[in-house]
Amino acid sequence: MAHWLIKSEPNKWSWADQVAAGAAGTFWNGVRNHTAKQYLMAMKLGDEAFFYHSNEGKEIVGIVEVIKLFYPDPSDASGKFGMVDVRAVKPLKKPVSLVAIKADPRLKDMVLVNNSRLSVQPVTDAEWKIICKEGGA
Repeated sequence: MAHWLIKSEPNKWSWADQVAAGAAGTFWNGVRNHTAKQYLMAMKLGDEAFFYHSNEGKEIVGIVEVIKLFYPDPSDASGKFGMVDVRAVKPLKKPVSLVAIKADPRLKDMVLVNNSRLSVQPVTDAEWKIICKEGGA
């Protein structure tokens, strides 16, 4: 199983919104970056992703699971981009901030540290374990 990080601005779609979507989950749309698109396309059913609040908070707040594989994003007029569906798995007991991630030398190579603007990104197994431990997951 691969691990990922997906970003959302909480004023547009928050962790609370994701949780409210329930077991049926919801689509993860709006990606307009080709690298992020490739990561969405690489996701497998059951893969887990950190749910990251961008702009406001700048912290990992929960874990979601991929429940539907990549398919066309109807909000994309160009027809080039797609989306996956995710459902909330669990919140982190303690959100892990970008500041804390950047301060941890074990996470210096994390994509979030080196390419913070990318909205969908891979997370290594080692990074996943560190952040889960820090967040109490």
